[in-house]
Amino acid sequence: MRPSATRGPHAIVSPLRRTAAQPQNGERSPRPRAPSALLTPSIFRPATLAEDRLELWTAGLLRFHEFCDSNHVAESSRMPASDFLLSSFVAHHLGKVGKSAVDNWIAGLQLWHNIHDAPWRGSRALAAASRGVAKSTPASSRRPKRAPVTIDHARALRQRLDLSNAFDSAVYAVAAIAFRACCRLGELVLPSASGFDATRHVANDVTIHFKSTADGSQFAQFHIPFSKTTGIQGADIFLMKASDDVCAMEALRHHKAVNKAVPRDAPLFAWTTADGSWAPMTKDWFLERCGEVWRACGLEVVPGHSFRIGGTTDLLLRGVEPGIVAMQGRWTSAAFLKYWRQVELILPRFLSRAAPSVSLESIAASVTRFEAQLV
Repeated sequence: MRPSATRGPHAIVSPLRRTAAQPQNGERSPRPRAPSALLTPSIFRPATLAEDRLELWTAGLLRFHEFCDSNHVAESSRMPASDFLLSSFVAHHLGKVGKSAVDNWIAGLQLWHNIHDAPWRGSRALAAASRGVAKSTPASSRRPKRAPVTIDHARALRQRLDLSNAFDSAVYAVAAIAFRACCRLGELVLPSASGFDATRHVANDVTIHFKSTADGSQFAQFHIPFSKTTGIQGADIFLMKASDDVCAMEALRHHKAVNKAVPRDAPLFAWTTADGSWAPMTKDWFLERCGEVWRACGLEVVPGHSFRIGGTTDLLLRGVEPGIVAMQGRWTSAAFLKYWRQVELILPRFLSRAAPSVSLESIAASVTRFEAQLV
């Protein structure tokens, strides 16, 4: 349900569920703790791990202990776990789950070892078992190809949202920025109404620079405090003034003007409520509002990650060089080439929107040149 304009953030709570398995005695190896415990900063615990990632990893720890219990593996043998035990755990799920699930489980086990300063012994047997899982992923575990947000999706939001409304203005600003700057949605919105963390989420007091290049091109720039690839170093977001009707720079400027009463220490994309208070933009509220508009326009309703892949696809269809696309999306070169494999699968559906000089072959050739420059 979309938030009422009269409700302030104090009334909006969506806590994450917690599940913890406790040790049964002092001699047993430490059981997986709740994500909240792992998030507590200390010299032993990373302070920059995403809570949703920890939820996935904790599920893997529970699966590991269930496997060990059912096979009568002694607690003392579970940490440090041998290469044989780890590979047996993975092989047990061959043909039952996908590779991404197994990768998350193993990442959780490795983090669990690191937190307790235990050596990690996963090696050749584990790698071989993981390759086997990748080859035998059941059809039920294969994700469908993610459809991207298109320029039509972005235009529908601009035309159908009420940009005199504080909430809709915030929604459009997030959408335009996520699309044009190839952002991860989690870099702009909150996981829940009570989930604001100034070390991870951009605040309303962030300095936004509106500048021009030497050739007169206008752009906006602001810094986010955390990103998936750079951690607490954060990253700079660049928004070029668009030549068409979907301009992220102007959407941000408009949002700041409409929601000028939002406190400086609130999230950047918070909006002013009808009672003069404010509320933060959450992922669920944002996607629900986008979905309402897209359904009304007869467009496919797509998930949050589709903004990033959609922005990437749009840039490639415009003929932008892959190196520039990688910079805009803040990918390392290797990460972009891996991401390109996803984009390559969906490009043929949208080639009718490409610039006259752009074809699938020309895009592929430009990526090949980009790859060759890295060798």
